[in-house]
Amino acid sequence: MNSVSLLPRKLVRTAHLLLAAFVLFSLIPRATHARKPFGPLAYRLIGPYRGGRVGTVTGVPSQPFVYYFGAAGGGGVWKTSDGGVNWEPLGDQTFKTGSVGAIAVSESDPNVVYVGMGEETLRGNVSHGDGMYKSTDAGKTWKKIGLEETRHIGRIRVHPR
Repeated sequence: MNSVSLLPRKLVRTAHLLLAAFVLFSLIPRATHARKPFGPLAYRLIGPYRGGRVGTVTGVPSQPFVYYFGAAGGGGVWKTSDGGVNWEPLGDQTFKTGSVGAIAVSESDPNVVYVGMGEETLRGNVSHGDGMYKSTDAGKTWKKIGLEETRHIGRIRVHPR
């Protein structure tokens, strides 16, 4: 009879432990969610519009809010001077193709920017480019400097001096 009287007591204790564990674990996701620093923020599109698929991005180490990106699918070259809040298209009147494979900024002079046209991604529908361009005024004006027959420029290295 002793073992029969212990059964309900064990059952009640187990039920209490399961209930306490359920309550404890059900509160954990809420506490974790409340600690997320960006939880109340919502995503919003800030541009650039019609930029296309991004193929290359580079920044300017001496100017932490300046970035350039090149769109692979025909969107051209874009620049931000405020850390990405606003973007402006560059070279739309100069570049013969909009597909960009590489961008590089000179470390010794951040006004010197090189753009290699033609996306580097190997897939069935890539857009070819028409060579290399150089800007000496941080993207305001561009000059074609050659490599027209390469069609796809995937990387540019600029000598540090």
